Amino acid sequence: QVQFVESGGGLVQPGGSLTLSCVASGNIRSFYPMAWYRQGPGKQRELVASITHFGTTIYADSVKGRFTISRDNAKNTMYLQMNSLRPEDTADYYCNREGPLGRLPWGQGTQVTVSS
Repeated sequence: QVQFVESGGGLVQPGGSLTLSCVASGNIRSFYPMAWYRQGPGKQRELVASITHFGTTIYADSVKGRFTISRDNAKNTMYLQMNSLRPEDTADYYCNREGPLGRLPWGQGTQVTVSS
């Protein structure tokens, strides 16, 4: 059973920064492509950024140039560095496997609130 534990969220002012972490445990393969997702108030969950085992990244247009996804395969850990945060980035952030094998059970997520 795979488990994802997200952390690092919080309350930040517009223009501020946060770094999220995702630790995967259980029967997780380090070669899986991984991604960060978010679900804002009243919105559907959306993909924010993805990263392959080799480090190839893709970003949603709304976060390009502001967010950076990275991973440490040896530690089964993934990160999301978020800069220049905007109120519209307010959401619960989740990590999960990306790609054609589909999603694994979701973790609890970590809440990010951008507000003055």
